[in-house]
Amino acid sequence: MKTPLNIEVKNLDHLGIVAGIIDEIGLVDEINKIVGQHPQEKVSAGQVVKAMILNGLGFVSGTLYMFPKYIDNYACEHLLGEGVLPEYLNDDRLGRVLDQLYLRGLSGIFTIIALAAVKKYGVNLSSLHLDSSSLHLHGEYKTGLPEVAFEKNVTTENETTRIEIAPQPISITYGYSRDHRPDLKQFILELICSSDGDIPIFLKAASGNQSDTKTFAKTLVDFRENIDIDALMVADSALYSAENLNLMKNLKWLCREAKIFLKMIGNIAIKYQHN
Repeated sequence: MKTPLNIEVKNLDHLGIVAGIIDEIGLVDEINKIVGQHPQEKVSAGQVVKAMILNGLGFVSGTLYMFPKYIDNYACEHLLGEGVLPEYLNDDRLGRVLDQLYLRGLSGIFTIIALAAVKKYGVNLSSLHLDSSSLHLHGEYKTGLPEVAFEKNVTTENETTRIEIAPQPISITYGYSRDHRPDLKQFILELICSSDGDIPIFLKAASGNQSDTKTFAKTLVDFRENIDIDALMVADSALYSAENLNLMKNLKWLCREAKIFLKMIGNIAIKYQHN
């Protein structure tokens, strides 16, 4: 039995609430299903992602190799799981998990987790809103990285091996700056949120010079093809073009120009009704 002299006190702070929500939506299990587990690993990929989320709420300016030091200030096993020690969350382990998530597609993984939260908390998805934002960065950010191929073993009678190509990275470059820093390179984030509570459903990183007019419609069409949700898709005027209208002919959508048009029709109808 521990005496008052040898009791060690660890903090939870606000991270206990966040860890509880992560457990409720089953994030750890979902990540482990996607990435897979190895019988010799001391901490699973799902637990690593959970730890990085908690880290992002209190130590975002710290370097990756300082991660164990950060988590050591908290009740690590209580937050992440029995047997998980801070030293297991080193930069090598975190880096490998980040690579695995990238290869499997971050946008798809994000949506899987988001839909788990939607199901758990009963979020209404009758209306979804798409928009994008630019985030400027400091530094040179050289482009032209080599194409990366990796082997994925497939069990067949001939024991063949399939070669897969890793997703191409986005381009950190100059573009239309929404945060008023045109002198700096940037990247774009596309986000689809529910009108009920503004819950993020879809997230995609894109090159800094991407045009909303050329990508918004395709983003909505791809999202609708992969997610069986009969929702009204709402966006700004970048969605409204002849090419996009043809692409979205099977979608329910609404944008600023459409709102103006509907208001105009409504005013005309009221005028004639009074006459």
